[in-house]
Amino acid sequence: MIGMMYLVLTALLALNVSKEIINAFVVMNNGLENTINASQAKNGILYSAFQNALANDEKKTKKWFERAQLVKLEADKLIKYIDELKSEVKQVSEGLDKNVADTFRLQNISKLDDYDSPTLVMIGSDPSNVTGKAKELKEKIEKFKTMLLGQLDPEERKNYNVGMYTGESYNTSEEKMVSWEWYNFYHLPVAATVANLTKIQNDVRNAEGDMVNYLLKKVTAADFKFDTLAARVVSNSNYVLIGSEYRAEIFVAAFSSTSNPQVWLGEVDTTDMKNPKIKGPVDSTSVKVDRGVGIYSVTPSSEGEQKYGGIIRVKAPDNSWVAYPFKSAFMAARPAAVVSPTKMNVFYIGVDNPVEISVPGVPADKIKPSMAGGTLSGGKGKYTVKVSKGPEVTINVSADLNGKNTSMGTFKFRVKPVPDPVAYFAGKKATDVINKSQLLAAQGVIANMENFDFDLKFQVISFDLSMTINGAEVTVKSAGNALSAEQKTYLSKAKTGGKVYIENVKVKGPDGSIRTIGGISLKIIG
Repeated sequence: MIGMMYLVLTALLALNVSKEIINAFVVMNNGLENTINASQAKNGILYSAFQNALANDEKKTKKWFERAQLVKLEADKLIKYIDELKSEVKQVSEGLDKNVADTFRLQNISKLDDYDSPTLVMIGSDPSNVTGKAKELKEKIEKFKTMLLGQLDPEERKNYNVGMYTGESYNTSEEKMVSWEWYNFYHLPVAATVANLTKIQNDVRNAEGDMVNYLLKKVTAADFKFDTLAARVVSNSNYVLIGSEYRAEIFVAAFSSTSNPQVWLGEVDTTDMKNPKIKGPVDSTSVKVDRGVGIYSVTPSSEGEQKYGGIIRVKAPDNSWVAYPFKSAFMAARPAAVVSPTKMNVFYIGVDNPVEISVPGVPADKIKPSMAGGTLSGGKGKYTVKVSKGPEVTINVSADLNGKNTSMGTFKFRVKPVPDPVAYFAGKKATDVINKSQLLAAQGVIANMENFDFDLKFQVISFDLSMTINGAEVTVKSAGNALSAEQKTYLSKAKTGGKVYIENVKVKGPDGSIRTIGGISLKIIG
């Protein structure tokens, strides 16, 4: 879930979205850090199991134990290196001393939306030639993956999936394949860059745990002598959308295959740690346990932090019950759609207005947008809006969440007519000066759109040319955008100091409408 949320949020950074998206990366980074801590705790249990196995049968265990220790050493080195990268990004963006940056929390960064500093650190000054730390990071990840596979026998390597993909990926905004470095770190703000690095650390801990667990299975489980029991809560994510499912594994690290523990939910009284108890009502049926692992599943209905806890009761060899307290929490957020016109913040009448619509954490094919006041076409996150009148239209977004159609929000947009183009004659507009040679070289009047993101063409269908000849004002019309022969004749008689007026300029827009736009006043200077 958290991986999907990350991919969607990263894609949204190309749009003009609210600060909530940036802040979501902070929440997600905190969640990933908690997940890393949980993974590290699980890995610690595996290493303890290896120690016990080594003490029980050193000859059989030593080879696999030494390989597991190498995996731990290299994983710790890579984690430390990524911590240094995160610190460097904070240093450059905030201008911090290194010692301060090492302990500076992401939520304390003032420039969370700073794109330039992390791009300079990770990519370098030239996006087409990656020279920054992302290149070195990729090399270290690939070296780490090679080391992991090196712990396996040759025949096992071809069927073992290390993960941690470092190849090219398809970039939707560029519509082409891009390098791992560019895809993961180019033009990302500080919040996303740090969260991305934390995600990679999470991948490292997962890969470490998978490999150590694989190596541990090489030693017969029946030979283990566990002398420590500890309660653990590992969730799929600590950040979920309202209406989505939160899942967590609640278990005692060492368990008996013949006797499942019991998981009781409630507020725990830990006054006596040797005998913790539930204060108040006890829920002893919600968490089902199989092979030592209890699955806690709940669908939140409100926003904010959702706390839960309880005790895990394990039957001791003397048939008494020993209780181990646990507690955890996750963050529930209300689903929020993002509707972003890719050209402007308004829709224009008579043109194709491109729009991108997405919902964080929801696949594009599960999003169902509709429109009132216009037409909406397209799919997979990219749509085209057409409107014929204003002043306002509405886009409604819903999504399929676990088979239920859920409203993601309603978005209103202003509707405006396409602005008038600007008339040009001999490269001049509005009020200007012109010399005689430029005047005689002119061919006609054109209409250009200025400061407008859409590629629209207006056709000049007529205009008037006015000037004073021998004290008399003369006006000659042209049926089209080109100067007529009569107009050219009059222009040849123009004198220095005289004026030429292009007036009553009529243009035809792409929607077929006819407009009269502003004219041009030119003074002849020589």
